[in-house]
Amino acid sequence: MEYRKLGDSEVEVSRITFGSWAAGGWMWGGTEQNDAVGAIHASYDLGVTSIDTAPIYGMGLSEEIVGEAIKTLPRDKVQILTKFGMRWDLAKGDFAMKTKNNDGQDIDVYKYAGRDSIIKECEDSLRRLGTDYIDLYQQHWPDVTTPIDETMEAVSRLIEQGKVRAAGVSNYSVAQMEEAEKTLHIVSNQVPYSMLRRDIEQDVLPYSLRHNKSILAYSPMQLGLLTGKIKPGQHFDDSDLRATNRLFTPESVTRVNEFLEKIRPLAESKNATLGQLVLRWTLAQPGVSVVLVGARNAEQAIQNARAIDFELVTHEVDFITERLEQMHEQTA
Repeated sequence: MEYRKLGDSEVEVSRITFGSWAAGGWMWGGTEQNDAVGAIHASYDLGVTSIDTAPIYGMGLSEEIVGEAIKTLPRDKVQILTKFGMRWDLAKGDFAMKTKNNDGQDIDVYKYAGRDSIIKECEDSLRRLGTDYIDLYQQHWPDVTTPIDETMEAVSRLIEQGKVRAAGVSNYSVAQMEEAEKTLHIVSNQVPYSMLRRDIEQDVLPYSLRHNKSILAYSPMQLGLLTGKIKPGQHFDDSDLRATNRLFTPESVTRVNEFLEKIRPLAESKNATLGQLVLRWTLAQPGVSVVLVGARNAEQAIQNARAIDFELVTHEVDFITERLEQMHEQTA
């Protein structure tokens, strides 16, 4: 495994980090808790020491699963990355969405990062995780109803109390990162980034490189589309967020699969899957410190971790990027 320190902090994380969104079941059509714990353990055995979670994933269930998984692991060898600022149990702040919990009940979710709310959320997360500190505490989404300095002051207090080791943000723009930095030193920004979603290359990525902020790329497999296993017209249940995602139209899936076939020989030459090649390309992009990859069972977790087992040299990265740009040109 390869490891990186987050920004200039002392928090060192595995470049492949276990993403536990799907483990919470929410928006992914259910979860099997034993499978998720097994997946985390299988990842850890291959050097994946970092786990990213959030309270909103399954309304606490994902954090509880992570807590169960780390009970038998040495706490000082595991990095817990969790978040705050998405409330499903309090109608306050910036309305985010209507959704359903794992029991199928309708709930409203709000982006809210007021001072008292953060302090409460941290205590709840520590309890669910069964630990007394969080390695990286991230604001899940910006909250336009709360001044950023109020949010960052609350996190600063948690750091002073030893409950949080380092502060990060998620889904922040450059302007928001600059505003946060006036109050609290942030070490990372967790943002969506994949071969099919590269908009952060315009501003967030260059800013982060200049200011030594780590980029944690989420959805690097674009919700499974970049595995090559999704077929045009594939059915997704209404509870699955892919059911309404424009990248999963039959036309889009066909186009992506054609691109993947062009890079498949390179994957085969590395004795790697397409998914592993996609992860390696993503990690090769300047400024990308970490990819967050989900797994619902041990087999998937092992495949993800083994993406680190081979290298891509510069001309191979360029070959993939050129094919990717050809695909985008055809759709422009």
